[in-house]
Amino acid sequence: MPEQHLHIISFTIPYPPNYGGAIDVFYKIRALHAAGLKVHLHCFSYDRHPSPELEKYCHEVHYYPRKTGLGSALTWKPYIVYSRRSDKLLENLQQDKFPILFEGLHSCYYLSHPSLVNRTRIYRESNIEHLYYYHLSKAEPNLLRKLFYILSSLKLRAYQGVLSHASLMLTVSREDNDYLSQKFPGNRVEYLPSFHKDDSVKTVPGMGEFALYQGNLSVAENDKAASFLVKEVFKDSGIRFIIAGLNPSGSLERLVRKSPDVTLVSNPTEEEMNGFIRSAQVNIMVTFQPTGLKLKLLNALFNGRHCLVNPEMVFGTELGGLCETAMNAPELRKKMKELMVRPFSEEMIRLRSHQLLKWHSNKENCIRLVNLLSLFSGD
Repeated sequence: MPEQHLHIISFTIPYPPNYGGAIDVFYKIRALHAAGLKVHLHCFSYDRHPSPELEKYCHEVHYYPRKTGLGSALTWKPYIVYSRRSDKLLENLQQDKFPILFEGLHSCYYLSHPSLVNRTRIYRESNIEHLYYYHLSKAEPNLLRKLFYILSSLKLRAYQGVLSHASLMLTVSREDNDYLSQKFPGNRVEYLPSFHKDDSVKTVPGMGEFALYQGNLSVAENDKAASFLVKEVFKDSGIRFIIAGLNPSGSLERLVRKSPDVTLVSNPTEEEMNGFIRSAQVNIMVTFQPTGLKLKLLNALFNGRHCLVNPEMVFGTELGGLCETAMNAPELRKKMKELMVRPFSEEMIRLRSHQLLKWHSNKENCIRLVNLLSLFSGD
């Protein structure tokens, strides 16, 4: 059987895999490597350093500086796309005829390039980006950043037409799958859930002593969710509540200082975060932005005990049946009190494992991806 090669264009350096998009990219690469594929990885660097870890799983790794600044912002193309252009990247892609996987709309600057017209070009969706940026604008209190998100949303909505050039689209949620199928009826669109770090459910049975919210706290949406939980759900509850994540805002830090039962853990290591998720009695996750698949939810389901969410958190996924769902703050408070005294049993773990691995097995999803690559590449 001939070797299979694949170019992957990543919007960032996907190591360490400590937030949504980077998690999907890194663990996809690891799964493809285990399946015998030769991955040619192309990364845009701007806030992370080249990683030798990637060389363990890739045939080759290329790094390109992201062109940040006003020069990339003052165009009609979206900033997240136009800042990820590189003549060297295009030159490297032209050296062979291997399929190309574009990770997120961010990496699609060359999706419609004439020199790639006869190539298999696969778009990996992570969000419906213009909707994602619209919701970011609603959550952002800073007026300048709010305006930036609104303009970005308008640009991304206009730019998404470039996706008609994709041979195949791979979506992370059923809702997004329906959207792209309706928007691009002439393209093949397939639901392929995000790749992640877990190959089995590692939940510890029994009881924990605190509730946990975790995420990238530098994102306005997550900052808003954490603040909502402190003020509306845990205030005067008597329940110990830990918030853990990257780069929390000053306003969130000040809010926590005034809340005696709440602890904020800034920039925990991966080991520390995993410890929090496994030790918590309840992993609580809310969002006001029903887009994409929230990988922190998958992480909590594979490693934590009870998961308490609002409907937006599981929108477009098959994960709702594995969680406790509450519509608003009073319901969240009520269910939180109930779950804090409900042990998590071995039978609960068995049922969760059975249901989770139906759709979220890295091995099975890798087989699907390899079969699709073979189909579109004519192998």
